[in-house]
Amino acid sequence: MTDQDKRLSRRHFVGATGAATLAGLAGCSGGGDGGDGGDGGSGNTLEVLHAWTGGDGARAAEALVTAFDEAHPDVEHEFNPIGGGGNQNLDAVVANRLQNGDPPSSFANWPGPNLQRYEGVLGEVDDVWESEGFADVMVDEAVDLHQYNGAYRGVPLGSHRLNCLFYNTSVVEEAGVDPDSLTSVSALIDALETVQNETDAIPMTHGASGTWTTTQLFASTMLGQEGYDAYMSFIDGSPDEAAVRATFESLAEILGNYINEDASSIGLTESNQNIIEGNAAFIHQGNWAAGAYRNAEDFNYNEDWGFKTYPGSENMYMLHFDSFLYPSDNPSPEATKTFLSFVGSEAAQVAFNQYKGSIPTRTDVDMSEFGPYLQETQEDFASAEQRPPNLQHGLGVPSETMTALNEVISSEFSGPYNVDAATQGFVDAVSN
Repeated sequence: MTDQDKRLSRRHFVGATGAATLAGLAGCSGGGDGGDGGDGGSGNTLEVLHAWTGGDGARAAEALVTAFDEAHPDVEHEFNPIGGGGNQNLDAVVANRLQNGDPPSSFANWPGPNLQRYEGVLGEVDDVWESEGFADVMVDEAVDLHQYNGAYRGVPLGSHRLNCLFYNTSVVEEAGVDPDSLTSVSALIDALETVQNETDAIPMTHGASGTWTTTQLFASTMLGQEGYDAYMSFIDGSPDEAAVRATFESLAEILGNYINEDASSIGLTESNQNIIEGNAAFIHQGNWAAGAYRNAEDFNYNEDWGFKTYPGSENMYMLHFDSFLYPSDNPSPEATKTFLSFVGSEAAQVAFNQYKGSIPTRTDVDMSEFGPYLQETQEDFASAEQRPPNLQHGLGVPSETMTALNEVISSEFSGPYNVDAATQGFVDAVSN
């Protein structure tokens, strides 16, 4: 049997679905803040859950597993991808497993306020951070946001930027639109009107089969239109109602006039395909979209697709992390900590992020393999005047608040677009 055959025999990519609420995790069986091992001890197979199944993530996940095999060929493992936009299905499966006292070894998720939902069921990995010297090489936000109740609860793998606007170069050229001139939300709306009048393409493709994409678009629009202070006041629980209303008014204009007719029935992967296939001019997404474009055949940066910061939010980097967390009562503690040590390594962060469309959280990584777009992204991160936390993906608000915001989008802002009700719902959801 060849080395490659041996690696393949160890690897299992198992799909899963499930449904459970995230409430009550602190009271589930086996959950303790310092828990370090389950009944199976260190001999059990390492089981890792993640949600990277689409064009923006599957190749990156495969690259991560291959690099882990090369670094640790003796660790038996199962990497189980659970499809579903915005981690929704993954969250449900993880909640069900934790509530039933059957934690995986590790699972992909988000740090920051998002960790509150797992209070009592995450163990400590301070020893991993100390032995690997992660606090000295990770960006400051990663060091801060991976701590909860005085201990590290996971390890970051990469950083995404959320305030992004991508475009198909041919379509915007046909429309006569200069993306670099779009420095305000109103200028973006004017450009969408131009695309609609001058081409047969969709002005802005939007995949709204899950509400998270619209909540995410709200955040970038608010940051670009109302500014950093208004956005930070909103996520900090002191919203300016006028700023929230103005953001929803702009969103209603965009979503009511310039998106694809099938938006409610498609997700992120299909929406990205509209850009790749030249069916749409613009898309707002995190820079995981760049991972999908890199993985597409004959679709090259600055030739076939381009990027600009979401209009109005120039010199800002809306921050997001992909991370792996450490459940307490862990079924394979030694193997899990070996894996988490690897996650924070240069080898893992190069293998994964170059295909995911994200940048390393380490500050000492050679970016030569990442291509021009991600090299520019790293430069933007380093020079950003502000790095506001994202709203939708765990860094800005707790999961309960995020759920409430998405429920408002679902009930009031998925067509028709009720600005009054959405404004009141968002203000109520975040207010202290």
